[in-house]
Amino acid sequence: MNGRRVTIVDVAARAGVAISSASSALNGRSGVSQATRERVQEAARELGYVPSLRGRSLSTQRAFSIGFVLHRSLEVLEADPFFGAFIGGIEQAISPRGYALVLQVGSTLEEAEGRYRELAANRRVDGVLLNELRIDDSRIDLVQEIGLPAVGIVPPIDSFPLPCVRQGSAAGVRALVRHLVELGHRNIAHVAGPPGFVHSQERIDAWRGALEEAGLATGALIPGDFTYDGGRAAADEIAAMAERPSAVVCANDLSAVGLMIRAQELGWSVPGDLSICGYDGIALGTYVRPTLTTVQASPRRVGAAAAELLLDLIDDPEANALRHVDLPAGELVVGTSTGPVA
Repeated sequence: MNGRRVTIVDVAARAGVAISSASSALNGRSGVSQATRERVQEAARELGYVPSLRGRSLSTQRAFSIGFVLHRSLEVLEADPFFGAFIGGIEQAISPRGYALVLQVGSTLEEAEGRYRELAANRRVDGVLLNELRIDDSRIDLVQEIGLPAVGIVPPIDSFPLPCVRQGSAAGVRALVRHLVELGHRNIAHVAGPPGFVHSQERIDAWRGALEEAGLATGALIPGDFTYDGGRAAADEIAAMAERPSAVVCANDLSAVGLMIRAQELGWSVPGDLSICGYDGIALGTYVRPTLTTVQASPRRVGAAAAELLLDLIDDPEANALRHVDLPAGELVVGTSTGPVA
């Protein structure tokens, strides 16, 4: 086409149909025969036609984008490899279906809610993903109020009013505790995630339940925030305890690595003086020494499944209004950061 952009006019001319018929055929609308649809699609392939996103949006009243508002600081997004894998999974799912991702950050709850309202008011997205859900999360009522299609990611186990994707962490945490008990540990602490998060509480409950099943007293519950610095602070808190635990289950790998590095700075042997394990299975845990015992979760798979479900919801709201997708639980991966009690 002499270097100029191929348009739908060119496709219609090549296929020998009206422009309106070519548009219907390429956008999946009714009103054209299957033979015409195939002829138009073949003409588009021959010419190397790339649909205009603006044109598609105008003709279908869609933005062809989905939103993801990260209710965390930019520093967390930069430091935690979990989010890179999660976002990669979203992109893996939406790109083949012609959608783009609108990523925004809200460091406070009010700021995050404002982002959702802006996305809906400006029609910038066709739906949103709700990640890191909180107990009594106000965003659930918000998206229903403003009529924004939404998919929850790892919601509470009890009834949830929106479509959602689940990959429970309780089984993985129980596996970590059983692993430590088998190594002879009887005083097992937990470095928790941020208070109020559904998955933070789920991991606390699983840790407590596993200790109870083993006939052990509940160990120290140390506040945390899923960050490297939070793990380092937990090591300092353990150092001040009159009776230190012999093992720690951390709510995620990044805090476990922070705890491990700080413990070594304090002169402790890992796992000789303190066995440490995490949760997520990020690559960083295989780079440190000792390698981290963890649970291999699937952030990319969760992101892809959630994005697929959201696009299905946008395409067919009635069929997917209460659809729940359950993914297999993560598996225990034993590294060298855990060992027999001294």
